[in-house]
Amino acid sequence: MVHKETITLLAVGDVLVNRKEPDTIFTYVSPLIQSSDIAFCQLETNYSEKGTPLPQARIPLRAHPQNAPAIRRAGFHIVSFASNHHMDWGADALLDTIDVMKQTGVDIIGVGRNIEEARKPKVMECKGIKVAFLAYSSILPLGYWAESNKPGCAPLRAWTFYEQVEHDQPGTPARVHSFAHEADKAAMILDIQQAKTQADIVFVSIHWGIHFKEAEIAEYQKECAYAALDAGSDAIIGHHAHILKPIEVYKGKPIFYSLCNFAFDLPLPETVLKSERWQELMAINPSWTIDPRYRAYPFPADSRMSMGIKLRISDKKIKKVSFLPVLINEDSQPRFLSQKDKEFNEVLNYIEKITLNQKIDTKYIIEGDEVVVFT
Repeated sequence: MVHKETITLLAVGDVLVNRKEPDTIFTYVSPLIQSSDIAFCQLETNYSEKGTPLPQARIPLRAHPQNAPAIRRAGFHIVSFASNHHMDWGADALLDTIDVMKQTGVDIIGVGRNIEEARKPKVMECKGIKVAFLAYSSILPLGYWAESNKPGCAPLRAWTFYEQVEHDQPGTPARVHSFAHEADKAAMILDIQQAKTQADIVFVSIHWGIHFKEAEIAEYQKECAYAALDAGSDAIIGHHAHILKPIEVYKGKPIFYSLCNFAFDLPLPETVLKSERWQELMAINPSWTIDPRYRAYPFPADSRMSMGIKLRISDKKIKKVSFLPVLINEDSQPRFLSQKDKEFNEVLNYIEKITLNQKIDTKYIIEGDEVVVFT
């Protein structure tokens, strides 16, 4: 029997709501999010008043739990919290955040009280179609991953190898290679295969990649993405890099290497912005300067371009994949762009440029206010 119902999934990147009036960060986007059958985002902070910052946390992120319900009110149904920030304030804050999100009515994946819980898929049924979500993180301070008797996230670790290109020339630049942690990759493959027996569609969310650096995709990312899709995943939703990255189509399935930030409150004190660590970060991206207008959103100019991805699912398959260009303003508020906005083409041109840079042959077609990746 052919299933004729169609559902729409909307997915966006990193979300960190932390302000006096939490709902205002979603002022320009909530109607479209709410119109989706399933809406997904990446959670980038703990919502808790518990815990103590761990010494390995570079910028410990935590917000008051009163901000969390705004995520559900904006229209989101499910979030991933597998990241490099979920353990910033220790296990107490992580477990509190899991409980807080559940109390708001938002499902949380990729983290748990132990590795079994962190790896467990969330299966959502909508109009007779079952959709499963799994989440992993490759960006991991020591001790952030879950174990059999320890809270944390589902890891997808990777190793780095530096190859000296000119062996007779000391001090010359090295070629960087990266490859997946075999046990983590095998666990992910098993999770996907099992999820596929429970659902029609499987989405894999991965916190990974080279942050702030334009276009570049690490070797391990392709290795992990291809393995996930070969195992039965239907799409890869990537984030962490805080800028957009290329979109690749592998065997008819999309890989979104990075969706950039979406709704991200990060007003930092002057001491942090002037710190050696922050200056090192700024050196990665040429578009990054201190702009006093963007004190609440102190990211590179590249980070003001974002996207939401829209996937239409019917007959238990993804039938259409597109993205909606997004602009983030100086108050950290995202706005879905219309084709009439000049910034619409700026986002599209950026995506086309970085796709070409990475020798990926994805073609993008404008259709109304969407950019179609494939149908």
